[in-house]
Amino acid sequence: MCSAGLLRRDTCKYKYTIYFVKFVRMKEKLLGKTLTELQEAAVSVGLKPFVGRQLCEWLYIKRVSDWDRMTNIGRSARASLMEKYVLGTSAPVGRAESSDGTVKYLFAVGGQDEATATVNAVEAVMIPEEDRRTLCVSSQAGCKMGCRFCMTGRQGFHGNLDAADILNQFLGIDDPCTLTNTVFMGMGEPLDNFGAVSRAIEVLTADWGFAWSPKRVTLSTIGVLPSLKKYLDSYKCHLAISLHNPFPDERLRMMPAEKAFPSAGVLDLIRQYDFSGQRRVSFEYTMFAGWNDDKRHADALIRLLRGLECRVNLIRFHRIPDFPYDTASPAAMEAFRDRLNNNGIVCTIRKSRGEDILAACGMLAGKHSSH
Repeated sequence: MCSAGLLRRDTCKYKYTIYFVKFVRMKEKLLGKTLTELQEAAVSVGLKPFVGRQLCEWLYIKRVSDWDRMTNIGRSARASLMEKYVLGTSAPVGRAESSDGTVKYLFAVGGQDEATATVNAVEAVMIPEEDRRTLCVSSQAGCKMGCRFCMTGRQGFHGNLDAADILNQFLGIDDPCTLTNTVFMGMGEPLDNFGAVSRAIEVLTADWGFAWSPKRVTLSTIGVLPSLKKYLDSYKCHLAISLHNPFPDERLRMMPAEKAFPSAGVLDLIRQYDFSGQRRVSFEYTMFAGWNDDKRHADALIRLLRGLECRVNLIRFHRIPDFPYDTASPAAMEAFRDRLNNNGIVCTIRKSRGEDILAACGMLAGKHSSH
């Protein structure tokens, strides 16, 4: 990515600072390419197409990040490829582990050339459970949506990740082959960077790629149209909508994107698709004391979602600086949940994970620096 670029981890175990960057023009990345594109890359340096299939197997099936480990590709062939391409993989530059076993990784991501390059840090979170290991991945450095209760949104937008940046989060963590699921719920709005996210999902679900079932992938969005329609038309992966308030005027105060992408239009689109089978749609609802946690909001949410095969996930708000609201009480969250369940809306309270390392929902804020 750069000839010299160091990310220093502060004494606090979950804060990082980028302090020195020097760029060189980057070679083309192989990570994120399809099987056909990897075959074309091999041919472009005078090799046979089967070398592209070998690259595909090493990157996506064996998930290696070192040219030297690609032992069935000859040394001269690797040298030819290395003149034009880089793998596009890099190790995380920071790691923090929560008392509950959640692990947050910091990755450096950069621009494409000297004229426009910037370096940012993005975070990915691995959440272990009894029978699964879920990776929460980032799709952008910062975010344009500006949700007032989200640390990522409050830092502004610093750039889109490319497909290699996204997939590198899967390869760079500890024991990547043991991952069972992923959620595009990290930094950024996935549907605002749909080209790169779509390519990453293709690699994750293709037979020549990670070969994951679409049921193992969930994309979370505030409802960016028309990318949402493209996603629903193209993939059978799960969908999570960040709703947080059933009243559009109240939602707008916390989520400026309500103006460009009204929740009513998002719901109208979702109702055109079948979620009674393997693909699920859920609604994320972060609960704030005195803002969206009472009977009036519960009843409005019931009316809004009535007849739709869906689930509501209640999320405890995690305090952030300079924000006026606190989290709803456990009693208020339980009463809200019970009211929805008693009216035919499946509702659960999501367990909070990784709060002590700022890895919980709404707390990701990789440091941005441009030099």
